[in-house]
Amino acid sequence: MIDIKFIPLQTHGDDRGSLVALEEGHNIPFKIKRVYYIFDTKKGVHRGFHAHKNLKQVVIAVRGNCKFRLDNGTDSIDVLLDDPTKGLLIESFIWREMYDFSEDCVLMVLADSYYDEQDYIRNYDVFLNLTNN
Repeated sequence: MIDIKFIPLQTHGDDRGSLVALEEGHNIPFKIKRVYYIFDTKKGVHRGFHAHKNLKQVVIAVRGNCKFRLDNGTDSIDVLLDDPTKGLLIESFIWREMYDFSEDCVLMVLADSYYDEQDYIRNYDVFLNLTNN
């Protein structure tokens, strides 16, 4: 079974609009080393298809929505990201695939490490071997 953890992100707002603050050690459970975002994903496109050996991430759909398929080598689960006040925590050694992007989807990703190609597992069979399945 995969333990899915959503991190609640407190919203502050008034009649002018809303704001969500992201703070390491408070609502983000690691030091933030890298932030990137994914947008303008074309209809029908699937993304991801990898896992990380060490990297942890929090993913937030700041606009629109998409689905994640998360797989630990034994079980998989599909998760909908559609709320800018919830962050999905993805631990290391979790295979991820993203799909069903809405036209307006913007995903923001917070990572606990800098980009390192050596940390990626891009072959599912290798991933299964590393997770002993």
